[in-house]
Amino acid sequence: MSERRKLRSTAWFGGEGKNAFMHRSWMKNQGIPDDAFDGRPVIGICNTWSELTPCNAHLRALADHVKRGVYEAGGLPVEFPVTSLGESNMRPTAMLFRNLASMDVEESIRGNPIDGVVLMVGCDKTTPSLLMGAASCNLPTIAVSGGPMLNGKFRGQDIGSGTHVWKFAEDVKAGRMKVEDFLAAEQGQSRSAGSCMTMGTASTMASMVEALGIGMPDNAAIPAVDSRRGVLAQLAGRQIVDLVLRDVTMSQILTRQAFENAIRVNGAIGGSTNAVLHLIAIARRVGVDLSLDDWDRLGRDVPTIVDLMPSGRFLMEDFYYAGGLAAVMASLDGAGFLHRDAMTVSGKTIGELVDGAPNYNPEVIRPLDRPLTREGGISVLRGNLAPDGAVIKPSAATPALMQHRGRAVVFENIEHYYARVDDPELDIDASSVMVLKNCGPRGYPGMAEVGNMPLPAKLLKQGVSDMVRISDARMSGTAYGTVVLHVAPEAAAGGALALVRDGDLIDLDVAGRRLELLVSEEELAARRRDWRPPAPPEGGYQSLYVERVLQADQGCDFDFLVGRRDAGIPRHSH
Repeated sequence: MSERRKLRSTAWFGGEGKNAFMHRSWMKNQGIPDDAFDGRPVIGICNTWSELTPCNAHLRALADHVKRGVYEAGGLPVEFPVTSLGESNMRPTAMLFRNLASMDVEESIRGNPIDGVVLMVGCDKTTPSLLMGAASCNLPTIAVSGGPMLNGKFRGQDIGSGTHVWKFAEDVKAGRMKVEDFLAAEQGQSRSAGSCMTMGTASTMASMVEALGIGMPDNAAIPAVDSRRGVLAQLAGRQIVDLVLRDVTMSQILTRQAFENAIRVNGAIGGSTNAVLHLIAIARRVGVDLSLDDWDRLGRDVPTIVDLMPSGRFLMEDFYYAGGLAAVMASLDGAGFLHRDAMTVSGKTIGELVDGAPNYNPEVIRPLDRPLTREGGISVLRGNLAPDGAVIKPSAATPALMQHRGRAVVFENIEHYYARVDDPELDIDASSVMVLKNCGPRGYPGMAEVGNMPLPAKLLKQGVSDMVRISDARMSGTAYGTVVLHVAPEAAAGGALALVRDGDLIDLDVAGRRLELLVSEEELAARRRDWRPPAPPEGGYQSLYVERVLQADQGCDFDFLVGRRDAGIPRHSH
């Protein structure tokens, strides 16, 4: 690593001039002594704590553990808030604000006297938004996840956050579960601090933090209320000071090798399809050109070995007790899947961290020769319906539907879906392909998690449990089914998805990586002449979003945010 450089914070606090006087004096109204400004590293603790983000509501207390570690290592911790994106409460979708939050993070870091930063993350979009913003600044950085909730419990069985909401809701529609029983499960599902304890997007991104090497060992799985989560945070506080003193910047950790490791780990854990968008966006912020083809190439031969909901049976608490992500990575490393020399913020390489990592429960973390799914990576589909790509998560899909031809039943937007799906007269059967339009980055806008369309009530009552579903939307990481997502270009941008009509035949071949609309080019050209784009939003942030957002295959970042700008020293105002 490079030699120690002059600390950024000295441009604010160093010297005897008027500006240094002012910067130090105002900071001292918090009771900070003189020697705190003697040239020690100033560590920003970037916190997404919010009571409106239930998964992150404990991060205020967890940040205190980080502060202890910073003080112990001789640094000065300063905590600051940034936009908090709560998946469960924000409307129309938290994804609409991921890029906005990343701008908040980037400019908060750049504009303040910070030498290194600890990112306090947890709920789905808080992890990528903070990593994106910090990556553009390229300071020494560690991400600390808040950890998953304890296993959900309901009448003697484990239930998973999100996953069982979808299951129970469909059971109610099918008449298999009473409404009062459905409501009784609420408190048992969410019974401690923390994020979703399924392998949804929150747990997936916490795993990506660890796999990328930008978080401390065991970041992925320690439950939020386990005292060891506090220990991890305290150790991160110590370690960030060391990274600053050695000038280990974010770009030295987030290399192409790190992203390739993360993609393979995502396949092994049965991670969320949302990770595709987020890792592409993070990589491009730091200067690594990651693509959908990388996801397909690197994940194709990786088996899913973590038996967690929604793909499997267990939950994150079980995953931690079984050995956590280190045990998974040790298996992958043994099969030659990992770049062992990729450096981590711990000061050790990935290889050094996972060597000899034990697996205490081979039912939760299966051996490679007994996987949950033999090809667990995200599959990338292309064809005339998705020329720039679409994705499917094989570990959450029904094997019998992975090669399927059926007639389209089309929903023009999410309102049309809700108005039409449970109509008893709807011409649909189990072999049909449900198609949802205008729910992509521009179309919703924000690309909401509506791609896992609940099945029509009349089919649920017949015992149908899965169907092929295709959209330009996203899917919750806690959801499951044979769901094709992220179709690019999206319908609102004039993609072929916009041209699909009821009764059109669609051919899905996951093994062949194909997604074809079986309509002649002449007919599609005629339909395109009649197509009109949706009206754009009238002003405000949504107008900026629709104008500047990139398509799903490019990570849905804003075009003007891609790339590193580094923090530098802003000009002073006094």
